[in-house]
Amino acid sequence: MSPRPRPEPVQVVKQRRDAALKALVEGVPYSRFLGISFDRRGDELTATLPFAEMLIGNPFLPALHGGATAAFLEVTAIIGLAWSIVWEEMEAGRLNPAALDAAHLPRMPKTIDFTVDYLRTGLPRDAYARARVNRSGRRYASVHVEAWQDNRARLFAQGTGHFLMPGQGAAAGDG
Repeated sequence: MSPRPRPEPVQVVKQRRDAALKALVEGVPYSRFLGISFDRRGDELTATLPFAEMLIGNPFLPALHGGATAAFLEVTAIIGLAWSIVWEEMEAGRLNPAALDAAHLPRMPKTIDFTVDYLRTGLPRDAYARARVNRSGRRYASVHVEAWQDNRARLFAQGTGHFLMPGQGAAAGDG
């Protein structure tokens, strides 16, 4: 009986998963433009929108622009949903995370609709968000996103989106 292969060091697995997430995020050009990044703890993601002057919509308050807030929520929902798919594929052994790069990304979910609730003024500081996939089927998914700044319990915006799931085996760019 041959000895069992040694498992990979956890740091190697973590680096490969972080690289897969980075490739996924960089596949959404608007997330790069806004400077959105994601912190991963296991399969849970927290998005960060770093404050920048270009995000101010009302300089008299000053307050974050509603469009930038909505874009932040929608990008968080799309990446959260796509990551849940990629995570499941990696865990099942159907996807090698090292295979994900800018040229080899899975097809992303497409927005059907996205509704934003502005709960309070977005202040001129970093913002954070988390997405929760409420339903994910073969054709359709529903995702809820919550955004906060200084206090996780004091949301400044939330959103709910419905997404068309990418088809199985379809080529990138189809549809």
